[in-house]
Amino acid sequence: MKLSIEHSTEYRYSERVKHSTQYLRLTPRPSARQRVLSWELDLPEQADEGSDGYNNILHVLTLDKPHQQIALTVRGVVEITDEDGEDSDHRLSPLVFTRPTVLTESNESLDELAHRHDGAGGMQLERLSESILQGMPYTPGITSVASNAREAWKLGKGVCQDHTHVFLACCRALGMPARYVSGYLYSKDSEHVASHAWAEVWQDDSWKTFDITNQTCRPRHHLKLAVGMDYMDACPVRGVRFGGGVESLEAVAQVNRTVSERMQ
Repeated sequence: MKLSIEHSTEYRYSERVKHSTQYLRLTPRPSARQRVLSWELDLPEQADEGSDGYNNILHVLTLDKPHQQIALTVRGVVEITDEDGEDSDHRLSPLVFTRPTVLTESNESLDELAHRHDGAGGMQLERLSESILQGMPYTPGITSVASNAREAWKLGKGVCQDHTHVFLACCRALGMPARYVSGYLYSKDSEHVASHAWAEVWQDDSWKTFDITNQTCRPRHHLKLAVGMDYMDACPVRGVRFGGGVESLEAVAQVNRTVSERMQ
């Protein structure tokens, strides 16, 4: 399946920003299951390209002139295959992903949820995924990017980011390496949010996908951008600024099958 992506992010500020730095994880890394055919970033200034500690492609955009707006756009075409294998870079031990973070710390309630699904094999994790979605149905507008797993589970509502954080908290409470994934999701439903988050768990010497929000372990419509311990490590755009007053954000992501794909 070939997917075309266009993702625009625009920041506006009530006052002038003196200086800002944006950390962009907006470029997918090729793997056994995704072949990048084209990809470009449209940025206000040239950004420095490199890799972060999780081997994500990272662009650092620095704006050192006063500004009240930042517009970022990415466009590309990626072919998603039916291969089950994920990235083959094992420079970082999976055991790193057993450590809890501020956003994925467990508590008594999450420990109880985790141990109800303790057992060998992916079937128990699929049941854990089902229990999380049943316990906190997809509900936009209730949580924020700062909400942690404990807060979201107590609220009983959340979005893909919250589902993933709760799942990670449970896996790590069981001593299982699990990591956060950010990316895009193709759906025939035009109302479906194209920006997405899911989890990967280290099993049988490979990373296995668990999309809690969509209840699938087969990433046939998923395009991976970045991985990390939680949202803060893998979010597509994260930055710091001096000045600017009140910030407003508008982000729109569109994921479509290419014209040639639809005609087949």
